Amino acid sequence: MKALIQRVTNAKVNISGRTKGSIKKGLVVFVGFAENDTNETIEWVINKIRNLRVFTDQEGKMNKSVEEVEGGLLIISQFTLYASIKKGTRPSFIDAAKPELAETLYNYLLEYVSNNMSLYIESGIFGADMQVELTNDGPVTILVERE
Repeated sequence: MKALIQRVTNAKVNISGRTKGSIKKGLVVFVGFAENDTNETIEWVINKIRNLRVFTDQEGKMNKSVEEVEGGLLIISQFTLYASIKKGTRPSFIDAAKPELAETLYNYLLEYVSNNMSLYIESGIFGADMQVELTNDGPVTILVERE
């Protein structure tokens, strides 16, 4: 599993011209899944993200988690995190989970986050054509992965 997180001052996801989800201060979490990912993999990654100290404290140091600053999460499925460009110039997605498995894992992730975090949580729609707008704060972008 790969999760690309971006610390944001605001973000939203639009589908067919309508806003599906939006947050103010928080993290946009782009997630991609591999065939060998499990619920335990998701739990590890989400708990890592939950505890990442990427928000600044009073001294300007990255020392606070998204929960400590009462931020939100905008979670977007993105299989392209598993793009391989080892050969040629057209990306291969052979390492990404097949859509049926990825959707099951994505739904479990959303359920796990909703049941285990007290944050404002929004999401996209699995497999939809989405337009994501965000203001990356910092910029801070971190890849969290568990193989």
